[in-house]
Amino acid sequence: LSPGAKMGCFTFIKVMMILFNLAIFLGGGTLLGVGIWVTVDGQSFLDIFGALSSSVLQVVNVSYFLIVIGAILLVIGFLGCCGAQKESKCLLMMFFSVVLIIFIAEIAAAVVALVYTGLAETLLTAAVTPLLKEKYGTDNSLTHIWNVTMKEVHCCGLNNYTDFTDSPWNKEYGAYPEPCCKDQVRGSILTLACPHLRGSLLQGCFDQILEEIRTNAGVVGGVAAGIAALEIAAMAVSMYLYCHLDQK
Repeated sequence: LSPGAKMGCFTFIKVMMILFNLAIFLGGGTLLGVGIWVTVDGQSFLDIFGALSSSVLQVVNVSYFLIVIGAILLVIGFLGCCGAQKESKCLLMMFFSVVLIIFIAEIAAAVVALVYTGLAETLLTAAVTPLLKEKYGTDNSLTHIWNVTMKEVHCCGLNNYTDFTDSPWNKEYGAYPEPCCKDQVRGSILTLACPHLRGSLLQGCFDQILEEIRTNAGVVGGVAAGIAALEIAAMAVSMYLYCHLDQK
């Protein structure tokens, strides 16, 4: 390529880098703002968007998640946008490093999730089951989180209905949470657990979530591949700009 063509290619990639990271920066700022809003005044947020928002948004942990993701996107967008605009090798290298760390962390998480599914279930059981037995029915936040989760995912507890055995709810009402029960014809089922529905108990949320992931493996894999492709492209472009700054 002629020097003019190389310069035109460099300028085009630089502009695309700026626009792409500007979009990331604005998206991160939006998520961060929403996260802070939900944390500070979650009720007004639900009053405005109640019809469109899931009741899961009432959980304060969701707002912290939005704040963390928003902050990360802000940093990435800032480094990429300013690095390309100012043609700063330092900022471009920082952008590359941050995206690379996130990429490696995602791969590591995927490998752990695939290889150590049984270990993850054991660790979750050790951490979550005692909480359900001690606080379900008395801790409003925890009770609400699990009620929403069980209704949306159509599951019962982390492993099964026994996660709620001897919980404050179980002791007070002599039954298991309503989201655990599904209407079904009598048979060899635990009708005493769901006296209000004469129904059977749903399977645990961990198994149900795994089943949902397997059922939608194509969609999950496609989304993961798309995110990975964007991250690889972002790293490649940042390295291209970094390496060609001296030749410019």
